[in-house]
Amino acid sequence: MNAKHIMTWPVFSIGPDATVLQAVQLMLRHKISGLPVVNADGKLVGIVTEGDFLRRAETATERHRPRWLQFLVGPGRLADEYVHTHTRKIADVMTTEPITVNEDTPIEEVVHLMEKHRIKRLPVVRKHQLVGIVSRANLLHALASLASRAPAPLATDGVIRERLLKELEHEKWAPIASLNVVVRDGVVELWGTISDERERQAIIVAAQNTPGVKDVQDHMVWVEPTTGMVIGAKGEVLAP
Repeated sequence: MNAKHIMTWPVFSIGPDATVLQAVQLMLRHKISGLPVVNADGKLVGIVTEGDFLRRAETATERHRPRWLQFLVGPGRLADEYVHTHTRKIADVMTTEPITVNEDTPIEEVVHLMEKHRIKRLPVVRKHQLVGIVSRANLLHALASLASRAPAPLATDGVIRERLLKELEHEKWAPIASLNVVVRDGVVELWGTISDERERQAIIVAAQNTPGVKDVQDHMVWVEPTTGMVIGAKGEVLAP
């Protein structure tokens, strides 16, 4: 699945010469938290978000630093901040050269960019022309769509066990050597020893996600490395 499969289009956008008030009104009217900024030729030149309006002279939320810190920051940065909090033009507030993706960018890369740059939306461009936008909401819609698909047909106990073990073999954290999986009538029983209590839930989730599984029963034990205590599935101490 790529960006073009989940992106929103048409996109509400605004021009660089528009006012801050116009941008705020547009965002409130359409209940969106960010706007791509495009010029008269439709080229993406920036992006503006709610965060750009947090500190504004109109709301008396400008940043006020003590004099000694103002000296360290320097007049140039202070002048930039004054423009940002007092300007009426979007061109002075927007983030220039925003992070973008194209229509064929895989969703995995979209998520990576959002996490890396701590952003909530990515404009989708084609030769610098804005063609859509992917937001976190779009990713949630994709998740809901995939999760609602019809479940896989029931599998035999042997197939279930094979699928689960194959899934765990791909995970470096999974204690395959000390784990035993028994499947009876679609019910998965997990036996063995784990080296970290957090592995328990991960193994259970892997079992629950295996097609054909009706229930998962946890019999795994964790050996606490400091004391050597053997702890069961419900946190009970089985051996000192």
